[in-house]
Amino acid sequence: QVQLVESGGGLVQAGDSLRLSCAASGRTFSPYYMAWFRQVPGKEREFLAVIIWSTRSTTYADSVKGRFTISKDSAKNMVYLQMNNLKPADTGVYFCAASTVRGKGYDYWGQGTQVTVSS
Repeated sequence: QVQLVESGGGLVQAGDSLRLSCAASGRTFSPYYMAWFRQVPGKEREFLAVIIWSTRSTTYADSVKGRFTISKDSAKNMVYLQMNNLKPADTGVYFCAASTVRGKGYDYWGQGTQVTVSS
């Protein structure tokens, strides 16, 4: 069993930066890819960024491209989301997710961390 725990959220002002962390624990952790999502009340969970574990290749949603950076530290089983130039529209609960079974999508999710950006 794999556990994902996010941290680093908080209340910031527009234009500020935050770095979210996602710690993976449990059995030997070697996912195919990991990602960050965001959810606001009344809306579907929104994909933000994904990183391929073996290649470090990344993909971003248009809404965060150029402002957010996903990275990983394999030795620590950590994934990060560096968020720069935050906007009020970035407010939401941020989740990390892992895909550990090929073709099965995301099979592990964290509990989320709240990010609030004030104008």
